[in-house]
Amino acid sequence: MSKTTGRNIGKIIVIIMLLIGAVYAGFPVVWMFLCSFKPNTEIFAYPPTFISDTFSLNAYRSILTNSEKIRFFLNSYFVSSVVTILTLFVSVLSAYSFSRFEFKLKKTLNMLIISVQAVPPITLLIPYFGLIVALKLYNTYWALIFTYMVFTLPYAIIMMTGYFNTLPKELDEAVMIDGGSRLLALWKVLIPISIPGMISVGMYTFMQAWNEYLFALTLTKTIEMRTVPIGIQQLMGQHSYEWNEMMAMSILGCLPVLLLFLFFQRYFIEGMTAGSVKS
Repeated sequence: MSKTTGRNIGKIIVIIMLLIGAVYAGFPVVWMFLCSFKPNTEIFAYPPTFISDTFSLNAYRSILTNSEKIRFFLNSYFVSSVVTILTLFVSVLSAYSFSRFEFKLKKTLNMLIISVQAVPPITLLIPYFGLIVALKLYNTYWALIFTYMVFTLPYAIIMMTGYFNTLPKELDEAVMIDGGSRLLALWKVLIPISIPGMISVGMYTFMQAWNEYLFALTLTKTIEMRTVPIGIQQLMGQHSYEWNEMMAMSILGCLPVLLLFLFFQRYFIEGMTAGSVKS
């Protein structure tokens, strides 16, 4: 067998394996989408039907015309957006400091930030609950925002520090030679060319806040403060589950993240890889 034939066979095997993986990963989403148009009685029918004979938009209509369920989405949008904006703001300033300055305890702070990433969030649930209650933030947006930032900031700082490390310090020095400040150099020079990294961090942060379930369940108690993951769980009644509505709300809940990735995937991949090597 020639080397060319061997390479072609290898490529075919890789493509087949990738297709199998794609089908395995994508089939649950497709099935969820199809089930959102079925009545509850048909979802567990045997043999299963992919295209329902009783195709219906009732599940989506029930969600989009219910003010409580709409509130779940508004809460998730608000919390996730604020967490993303604040995380980007703090992480950019922190990463610039770590990248451009030498100061005492720099290595210690770096190790502390990395160690926070290694702590399982569930182990901090009870301490954070007590802290939020003590600060009188229980059942508020700020309880979720501050808590989510604890888990999004370490990754954001690490990523943005790596990205800034790839940018030459001569860019800052050129601005300061012309009489500008470091903040001006950061705002006018570094941030515009760091957009891919910021988009990558922003997408990761938004997804983390949007999908979070445990702290949203623990730190809120009223329907008005619940987010989408909790809203899906609310459809699980004591005597029956609204399976089609759960599927429909899950699809609607996936859309923001899916659209973000579709529109910004080029920047996301570029930002994820930019800080992985040193210039």
